[in-house]
Amino acid sequence: MLYLWTKALHIVFIASWFAGLFYLPRIFVNLAQETNLAALERLQGMARRLYRFTTILMVPALLLGLWLAMMIGMKHGWLHAKLLLVILAIGYHHACGSILKKFEAGVNKRSHTWFRWFNEGPGILLLLIVILVVVKPF
Repeated sequence: MLYLWTKALHIVFIASWFAGLFYLPRIFVNLAQETNLAALERLQGMARRLYRFTTILMVPALLLGLWLAMMIGMKHGWLHAKLLLVILAIGYHHACGSILKKFEAGVNKRSHTWFRWFNEGPGILLLLIVILVVVKPF
């Protein structure tokens, strides 16, 4: 029963964390296009709060995931692949933080088109992670 409760909470925190990872780069697209100073400040404030909130959500998602991994054991190949993708998701999350700092410092050099492509990362990661967890191909 503990395993199922842990799994349920893990799914809730992962869904919440990834919701932030889906939306934050969309804010970056708008920031890269915006020229109005008041709108820029508003968007930066939204991005800052969302990044902070998603960081808070990421922590229990990762801790619950590690607990689940310890419960089932690290003997499964799909789990190793999933953990690699989770590390990439953490890297993506921190990359968002770095991008946000560049916007706040006024030194962003990337176009809205680049951010539109960057926005695809979490969707691809989530798709691959879900396939690994559900299908368990190896």
